[in-house]
Amino acid sequence: MNATQYTLISLLLLSVFSGCATNPITGQEELIMSPVEDDFELGHKFAPLIEEHLDERIPDEGLQRYLDRIGQRIAGICHHPDWEYHFVGVNHASINALALPGGYIYITRGMLEKMESESQLAAILAHETAHVVARDTAAAMTRQTGMTLLTMATLVSGEAPREVQQLVLMANQFLSLSYSRQDEREADLAGLDYLVDAGYDPNGMVETMQILYELQTRRPIEFYSTHPLPANRIRYLKQRISQRYAQVLDGKTGKETYKAKVLDYLAAHDPPPKKRRKSSEQNKSKSLQSLPQESGIQFRVSPSRPGMYIQ
Repeated sequence: MNATQYTLISLLLLSVFSGCATNPITGQEELIMSPVEDDFELGHKFAPLIEEHLDERIPDEGLQRYLDRIGQRIAGICHHPDWEYHFVGVNHASINALALPGGYIYITRGMLEKMESESQLAAILAHETAHVVARDTAAAMTRQTGMTLLTMATLVSGEAPREVQQLVLMANQFLSLSYSRQDEREADLAGLDYLVDAGYDPNGMVETMQILYELQTRRPIEFYSTHPLPANRIRYLKQRISQRYAQVLDGKTGKETYKAKVLDYLAAHDPPPKKRRKSSEQNKSKSLQSLPQESGIQFRVSPSRPGMYIQ
């Protein structure tokens, strides 16, 4: 390790033990080693790479405007309406949704095909928006301190090939989407509040969880690999609705609008053929394996989940 890397790691270690941020959803302080400005920069820099990996945006501007309009309706009443949010539908066939730091929120074609109403779509986007507001990705990256330091040292050294550098950083982002159960509970309940405040039927959140739960009983789906969903989540959502929102069950559902804007388009337009990658997944895995292994961190490609894992 050279002097530059040693200095960087020392500074980052110091920041781990000194950096705290207040979660606006819970009001509690959490250990986060990076300022919020880093979230915006990271999201902006790596959103194009993530979109490419998720088979690019769905090529219909009407559909994209519709998704963004629903998302911006949620963003406008969240704890940080002053931040910039981007809501994008991507062509990946997996049943999934994810949020990058800094407000880049993606929902896959596979997920869109399973939803049945605008309120269900809004529920998914509200849940992911809550993760962004709470900075759950940054908090998860802080918990994975060793991994983050290894990545930062690799980028600073400039010794690894550019493609490998990007893949390692992308791996960090996907790993950091594995939130804790407490993170998920907070995102569920805050997302429910956002959903109602935006004028939607709160049952849209419960219906979404039920659809995903039923799909999971048939075969594992990607949403559960990044959003662990114990059975009691539906129960506590119903409990919150009965306690707080029993009088607002006449909110917007938007079934016909969702069918016209999303389902009809997807049914009439097959996804484009997959682009051939510059190198195979196997070659990418080999490239990652060529990185120094002194850290004990191993890389592998997951066929069931978009992106890369670090284990």
